[in-house]
Amino acid sequence: MKIFRIALLVAFAPAGLFAVDPPTPAPDFFVSPDGNDAWNGQAEKPGADNAGPFATVQRAQKAVRELKSALEKTPRRIIVSFTSGVHFLKDTWTFEPPDSGSEKMPVVYTGKEGAIISGGIKLQGFKIDDKGRWQLPIPEVARGEWAFTELFVNGQRHYRPRLPAESFYFVTAEMHTPEKPGEKHGVSADDHFIFADGQLNQDWRNLNDVEILTFHNWTMARMRVKEIDAANHAVTLSSKTRRMVKGGRFLVENVAEALAKPGEWYLDSKSGVLTYIPNPAEDPRESEVIAPRLERLVEIKGGFTPETNVSHIQFMNLTFKHCAVKFPPQGYASPQAEVNIPGAIHATGAVACSFDRCTVAQVGGYGIELAAGCKDCVVNDCDLIDLGAGGIRLGDTRYRDAAHASELAERNTIKNCFLAYGGRHYPAAIGIWIGHSPFNIVEHNEIFDFYYSGISAGWSWGYGNSNAHHNTFAYNHVHKIGQGVLTDMGAIYTLGVSPGTTIHHNLFHDVESHDYGGWGIYYDEGSTGIVSENNIVYNCKSASFHQHYGKENVVRNNILAFGTDNQLMRTRPEEHLTITVERNIVYFKDSNVLGSNWTGGKFALDNNLYWNAGAKPILFSKLPIDEWRKKGHDEHSIVEDPLFADPEKYDFHLKENSPASKIGFVPIDLTGVGPARARVRIENFPRAFPPCPNIVPKPSK
Repeated sequence: MKIFRIALLVAFAPAGLFAVDPPTPAPDFFVSPDGNDAWNGQAEKPGADNAGPFATVQRAQKAVRELKSALEKTPRRIIVSFTSGVHFLKDTWTFEPPDSGSEKMPVVYTGKEGAIISGGIKLQGFKIDDKGRWQLPIPEVARGEWAFTELFVNGQRHYRPRLPAESFYFVTAEMHTPEKPGEKHGVSADDHFIFADGQLNQDWRNLNDVEILTFHNWTMARMRVKEIDAANHAVTLSSKTRRMVKGGRFLVENVAEALAKPGEWYLDSKSGVLTYIPNPAEDPRESEVIAPRLERLVEIKGGFTPETNVSHIQFMNLTFKHCAVKFPPQGYASPQAEVNIPGAIHATGAVACSFDRCTVAQVGGYGIELAAGCKDCVVNDCDLIDLGAGGIRLGDTRYRDAAHASELAERNTIKNCFLAYGGRHYPAAIGIWIGHSPFNIVEHNEIFDFYYSGISAGWSWGYGNSNAHHNTFAYNHVHKIGQGVLTDMGAIYTLGVSPGTTIHHNLFHDVESHDYGGWGIYYDEGSTGIVSENNIVYNCKSASFHQHYGKENVVRNNILAFGTDNQLMRTRPEEHLTITVERNIVYFKDSNVLGSNWTGGKFALDNNLYWNAGAKPILFSKLPIDEWRKKGHDEHSIVEDPLFADPEKYDFHLKENSPASKIGFVPIDLTGVGPARARVRIENFPRAFPPCPNIVPKPSK
C-alpha cells in the first residue's frame, strides 16, 4: 500500500510530529571510556585543575546526588552526558530513590552519537588453529564462573551449530501413557520422546550441554540432554516440558561435532575454550568480538509509595547492548509469551521516567521491562532490535485488587518506536506485551519480524479479575509475524476482561503460523468489552479476525482482506452476546467467509460488505446469503465489489463510486501509521539484517 511507505509518511504526517527539539543545556557532568573517577567530571576532555570526565556511571550518579542537594532552592535540569564510544559496565547500572529527580529538577542521562552502554566483554587474544578456526581459552568459563549463549562479531549476532542444518527433526513416537480423560492434548508435561536413527548421538562431547529445542503450539522450550538410550532411540530431557507428540518438531543446538559453517561458534564449558569459524576476510586482530556478561544493564529499584519510588529520570540518545539471559541447568520452558525472560532494562516503582531516542539491541531477553508500580513512564522514538526475546513489557502476571493499586503498572506510553528482529533465542516472545496493567497507550509503533504475536494485552483466562483494561492501541504497523515457526498467534492478541480497550487505525498484515491460528486481530479466552475499528488487516493465514470466546466485543468499520483460509472466525458458542461485527469490508479470493463455529446465534453480523474477487460462490457457514439471512444474520449486509483502488497491491483506498457507503462504512485514514520519526537507519536496517538460522526453518514450510 503506497501510503505506508516511510517517505510518504514523512510528507503526510500530522503537523507537530516533527517539531524541532529545543536547545539542550550544557551538561553538568561527562562520562567517558577514557575518563577517570578522580577527575571532577565537569569537562568532556582532560584539562587543568582536575578537569575531565568520569570513568563510571556510578561516580556520575554520586555527583548528581551531590548537585541535587546544592540546587535544592534553585532547581533545574541536571544533565549527564556520555561521550561516544563503548562504555563497558562492570556492574548493573542501578537506580534507587536517592537517584530520583523531580518535576522541576529532572535528571537526564544522554549520549553523544555512538555512545553505547554495554554489558559485555571484548574478547581478545584468539589463536588460529590448523583448521583456520579462532580459539580462545577463557579461564572464567573453565572455572564455572561464566557461561554465555550469544556472541557478537563485528556488530553481528552469531549462532551456535544446530542440527539439522535445514528444516526440523520430527518426533517418531511418544513415550507416555495415554492422556487422561479431559486432558488437553499436547499440554501435559513430559521429559522424553523417541527420535529417528542418526538424529541424536550419546557419544557427543559434553552431552549434557547439548540443548533440545522442542516446538509446541505457542511455545518453544530449551532443554538440555539428560541421557540418551541409543538402543531404543530414546532421549530424556533435563526437565519436563509440554508433551512431545508424534510428529512434533525439534532442533538440536550446541553440538561440538556439528561446528562446521563460517560464523558458527562453540563454547566448551569444561575446557573453557571458545572456538569460532570466521567468515571470509575476517581477521582476529582487527575484529571486535563481544560476549555478554551482565544479566541486566539497567535496574530501577523503586518502591510503591512517593517516598520510595524512583522518579523523573530521563534516558536520551543512548544505545544499550550485550546483556545475557542465564540459562538454568534444568533448561527453560515458559507457559506463554516468554514471560519469565527478563528485560535488559528493568524497572519497578518507576514514576514519570522516560526513554527517548534510545536503542536497545543485541540483548538475550526482552529489551525494556516496566514492571510493578511503574506509572506515567514514556518510551518514545526508541529502536528495539536484534532481541533474544521480545521488545517491551508493561506490568506483570499478578492481579492487584484496590488495596494494592499502588503496585499496578499503569498510564504508561509507548510511541514512535521501532521493534524488530525479535525472538532470536526465545521465539515465543512478544513485540509489546501488557500484563495486568491498565490505561496504557501504545501508538505509532512499527513491529515486525517476530515469531509469535506482535502485541499481547491481558493475562487472565476467562471472565475472572483482570487489570488489563482501558488500554489504547492506535496507528501501529504490525507485520511479518509468525513466519511459520509457532502457532496460535495474532498481530494483536487479547486476553480476559478488558473494558475500555480500543484497537483503532492500525495496519496489521502478513501473519503466518506454522499450523492453525495465524490471525490479525485475535480475541482469546474471555476477551470482553474490546472495540476494534478503523483497522486494515490483510494476508493472515487463518483469518483477519478471530474470537475464541468472549463477551460483548465489537469489530466495526475495518477492512479485512485476503485471509488465506477464512476471513472471520469464532470458536465457542456462549449464552451471552459474544461479538458484534458491523460496517466492515470483507474482501477475499475463494476462501471461506466464516470459519470455525458460528452456531448458537449469540453474535451480531450486519451492515457488512462482502466480496469474493475469485470465482467461487460466497457462502456463509456453507449457506448462500439468502439462507444465512433467514437465520437472522447480515440482514442489511451487501455482496458487492467495494471498488478498491488496487487491492492486488494492497491499496485499499475506495473509488468515488464505491458501494461501501451503503453500509455506512467510513473511509479509513491511516496517514501517519507507524513511527512518526523516519530515521535513515530505520529505513535501511531491515535490508541488511540477517535471518535467524536457529529458529526459522529452511526452506520455509
